Amino acid sequence: MEFDVVIVGAGPAGLAAAIRLKQLAAKAGKDLSVVVLEKGSEVGAHILSGAVIDPIGLDTLIPDWREQGSPLKTEVTEDRFYYLWKIGGFRVPNFVMPPLMSNHGCYIGSLGSLCRWLGEQAEKAGVEIYPGIAVTEAIFGASGAVEGVITGDKGVARDGSHKDSYTPGIALRGKYTLIAEGARGSLSKQLIRKLGLDAESGPQKFGIGLKELWEVPADKHRPGLVQHTMGWPLDDKTGGGSFLYHFGERLVSVGFVVHLDYANPYLNPFKEFQRAKTHPLIRQHLEGGKRIAYGARALTEGGWQAIPKLVFPGGALIGCAAGFMNVPRIKGSHNAVLSGIMAAEAAFAAIEAGQSGDVLEAYPARVKSSGMAKELRKVRNVKPLWSRFGTIAGVMLGGIDMWLNTILPFLPHTLKHQKPDYAGLAKASEARPIEYEKPDGKLTFDILSSVFLSGTNHEEDQPVHLRLTDPSIPIEKNLPDYAEPAQRYCPAQVYEVVEDGAKVRFQINAQNCVHCKTCDVKDPAQNITWVPPEGGDGPNYVNM
Repeated sequence: MEFDVVIVGAGPAGLAAAIRLKQLAAKAGKDLSVVVLEKGSEVGAHILSGAVIDPIGLDTLIPDWREQGSPLKTEVTEDRFYYLWKIGGFRVPNFVMPPLMSNHGCYIGSLGSLCRWLGEQAEKAGVEIYPGIAVTEAIFGASGAVEGVITGDKGVARDGSHKDSYTPGIALRGKYTLIAEGARGSLSKQLIRKLGLDAESGPQKFGIGLKELWEVPADKHRPGLVQHTMGWPLDDKTGGGSFLYHFGERLVSVGFVVHLDYANPYLNPFKEFQRAKTHPLIRQHLEGGKRIAYGARALTEGGWQAIPKLVFPGGALIGCAAGFMNVPRIKGSHNAVLSGIMAAEAAFAAIEAGQSGDVLEAYPARVKSSGMAKELRKVRNVKPLWSRFGTIAGVMLGGIDMWLNTILPFLPHTLKHQKPDYAGLAKASEARPIEYEKPDGKLTFDILSSVFLSGTNHEEDQPVHLRLTDPSIPIEKNLPDYAEPAQRYCPAQVYEVVEDGAKVRFQINAQNCVHCKTCDVKDPAQNITWVPPEGGDGPNYVNM
């Protein structure tokens, strides 16, 4: 199948690029074929975010989005930020926060629902969207340019044989291919490594974000309230914090982010999240309510200095596949939309000029001169300072640095990230085990009941999509050295160390996987590779 532009991923970046391409084609009176491939069962099924959304991207893409039935309805009315200790906390005055940190003018909602709406706008414009299609590899031409992608086979049994339902993958070729898979996408990872796109950037940094959606009593609902915390239950050396947003009809999004450069192999991000909800400043918003959804996803945290080369012959990285998230703002969807727009404009101009398969140099040039770049440069040192000096000192220094870069935007100093996240893990012998309380089933919960709420489903008779380079490493190396951290950092209990008589074995429960990609990032031996399962498998998030 041949198209003018092939887009991998129906998130905010991919859909924005598709819509912008069609807008430009309509304005020029041209016929442009655009296809979007999405591995989720439907658009939005794999989308998870807080989300407090800066509307600058939507304002640029669809200026009248408010009047066109967008699901974003709740504007931020109150903005709170706390530093917590176990039974109390300190509210940081809003006036000491850099202007960039204000959420006023932003909207609270579901990024998944917004993507469903953007998908509808794209289809109205003539974009072809194919959900349930997993892309497994890129097509390289004789010159080395990317000429499209290949989708995964369906109907392959666990032993590799073909079932009666077997359907081979197909090749989709395009003049340009835009990669919009989100954080730690499998194809993005392949291309970055194969083409050396990160040769001049620092190592990318990641966090894991866990989220629950609650329905609360009407008397507790405060639409427009945004609350962020840092500190307890994490120690000062571990970065992260909670978010809590009131929106919609009696809905509250509550979640927790843990930076994946943490050192203690006994840390369990899911259980830290459950513990955080017991704090009075969070508990009071949820008591009497009902949890209705759960999910988790890795997020990029490296910032400006960790963005890889954005273009390669025949294509480009956009959105969180490139790493445009603003860490202190905990926002990336607006930049994803903006990057999709800029890449689309570069691709359209090239096609109009009769080009194909070359390097879209106009795209990174536009990025560097954009407001998005100015925003990311202002906060570029926050993550390195937090990692080096801990939460209290690091965040204070980061705040000072943001103010300096706001007042004096020409300051050149940029701190580099020292090492990839997996390299920060300490040996188990050097760490203290963490005791976690048992869940009460009302405010705090176990992992398996949580995974049930994610709607996750995988065809069991298929090859395991979590691949071990060396199957012996989990038990022979990671277990004695790190107490095998996979059994704790995974938010879906995919990995277990199981006693089998006198022996222990490493068990992979692939059907539990919520496609967060944390294992691909944090495994200390870099022995786990996440590859796409059959298209349509995985979580089925609703309103997340």
